[in-house]
Amino acid sequence: MSFSGKATYDAGATLPELVDDVSDLVGLISPFDTPLLDAIGSPRFAAKSTRHEWFEDALNAAQSRVNNAEGYDDDDTAIAVDSGAVFRVGDLVRPEGGDEVLQVTAVSGNTLTVVRGYGGSTPGALDDNQPLGVIGRAALEGEDAPGARHRARVRRENFTQIFTETVSISGTMDAVGLHAVEREFDYQVIQRLRELMRSLEQTVIAGFKAGENPQGSASVRRSMGGLLQFIRGENAAITDAQTEPLDEPLLNDALRAVWEKGGRPNAIVCGGVQKRRISTFVQASRRYEPETTALRNLVEIYESDFGVQRVILSRWVPADKVLLLDLDKIQVMPLAGRSFFVKPLAESGDFRKAQIIGEYTLEVLNGGDGGHGLITGLATG
Repeated sequence: MSFSGKATYDAGATLPELVDDVSDLVGLISPFDTPLLDAIGSPRFAAKSTRHEWFEDALNAAQSRVNNAEGYDDDDTAIAVDSGAVFRVGDLVRPEGGDEVLQVTAVSGNTLTVVRGYGGSTPGALDDNQPLGVIGRAALEGEDAPGARHRARVRRENFTQIFTETVSISGTMDAVGLHAVEREFDYQVIQRLRELMRSLEQTVIAGFKAGENPQGSASVRRSMGGLLQFIRGENAAITDAQTEPLDEPLLNDALRAVWEKGGRPNAIVCGGVQKRRISTFVQASRRYEPETTALRNLVEIYESDFGVQRVILSRWVPADKVLLLDLDKIQVMPLAGRSFFVKPLAESGDFRKAQIIGEYTLEVLNGGDGGHGLITGLATG
C-alpha cells in the first residue's frame, strides 16, 4: 500500500477528518517522488499528541565479552567480562571462534569463576573483547527456582513536525486556462503537495529533533527525528566502511550484524551511487538474449543468507550511506486530524489563497538496538 499521508483508522464522530483533505492527491504523487514513504505505507494509527512515545523491549542478553587487555591463558579460571549480569551459576559458555566450553561456578560483579575445558572440550586462550555466548544453563535436580530476571522496557519518543506551504492565485489566473492548465489553483496545490511530500521523505531519512525544548513553542520550532538519528548508539548495528566501496561481502557483513542483534531487515535504501554498486553484483552472470533488445543490469530484490531485501532507490539518502530497514517496525503517522489538508485563507482582494498543512512524526522500533542497520563511510567516487 502506498503512503496516503493519512492513518488507516476511523476517526469517528468525536474526531472528524477535515473536509478539504487531500490524501487522494498525496497517494497519487507519492510513488514517484517518495519511494521510501511509499514502501513504508500508511500508518496503522495516528499520533495523539505532538510528543509521540512508545516502549521497546528485548530479551535478556545471552552474550558478553572478555574484558582484559592481556587476555587469558587456557588455564585461567577467573574471567573478567563486560557484564557479569548476563551469566548465572551453571551456565555453559562457548567463546566465539573456539571449541572450548566453560562452566560458570560463581559470579562476582563482572568476574566469572569457571571450569575450563568442560566435558573434555579443548581449552584455549581467550582474547580481549572476545564474545562469550551462553549455550544454556544446567539446573540442579531439586534446586530452588533461580532469581527472576528481566530487562526494563525503554521509553522512546519523537515529536511531530508541521509541514506547510501557501498557494495564492489571482482571480484572472484562476479563471483562464494557461498552457493547457484548466485550473491554475488546483495545479499549484498539487505542485506544493509534491514539495511537501519530498520534504517529508527527506525528514524521515535525515531529520533531527532538537536537543533542548524539543516539544517546541510559539517561538521554538518543533522538529522530528529521522532514521539516521534513531539508528545510532553503542548497541546499534552500524558498519563503518572506512571509505571502501560497497561490495557484496560488505553488504552481507552489515546484514549479518543486524541479524546477530535480532533484526530482520527487509529493505535496502540507498542513493544513486550505492544503487549502481549493488546492481554490479550481477555483472558476472549478466546475459544478453538475442530475442530481445533489452539489456538488464539492475538488482531490485536482494536475497541474502539473512533474508530477502527489497532495494529502494531514494534521492535523499546521503551518498556515503545505506540504510538496512525492517519496514514493519517503521511508521510515518499524522497527528490525529492533521494529515495533509487545504485550509482556505481570508481574501482581501481579487485573488484566491490557501494554506496546505500537515503534521507528521516518525516511529522507529528498536532503532538503536539492532532492529535496523546502517552502512556509513562508503566510497562515493
